[in-house]
Amino acid sequence: MSTNVVSAKNIKREKHIKDASGKILGRLATEVATILMGKKKSEFVPYLDLGDFVVVTNASKIKVTGKKSKDKIYTRHSGYPGGLKTETFDKMITRRPAYVIEHAVKGMLPHNRLGSQMIKKLKVFEGPAKGEQQEAK
Repeated sequence: MSTNVVSAKNIKREKHIKDASGKILGRLATEVATILMGKKKSEFVPYLDLGDFVVVTNASKIKVTGKKSKDKIYTRHSGYPGGLKTETFDKMITRRPAYVIEHAVKGMLPHNRLGSQMIKKLKVFEGPAKGEQQEAK
């Protein structure tokens, strides 16, 4: 009995479009991370990037439950003394809605070179995707 081994030539990638309007941030992020890793595929192996491309639209319409809109804090540091900047979810969703989803998904992917490859297959748009805008008109 032999095991089927997947090579880079045999990987077939699809494109998935997810609409974030009215969805919960964490639940959407887990769906997207699962697709990016390729865990739903029968030939999944943890050491290869078998995932598909994901396009997330309407990022500005995503929701969080409970008091997270005021309590959830995004931090960054400039590297200089006193350079710590903090921002709540409410402010971040108005300023950079795509970052909120990218940050949540990136935390669910492997923290190595493989995870860096996977996150490159994610595209997030604030509103409807460019193709959707033309179709809606």
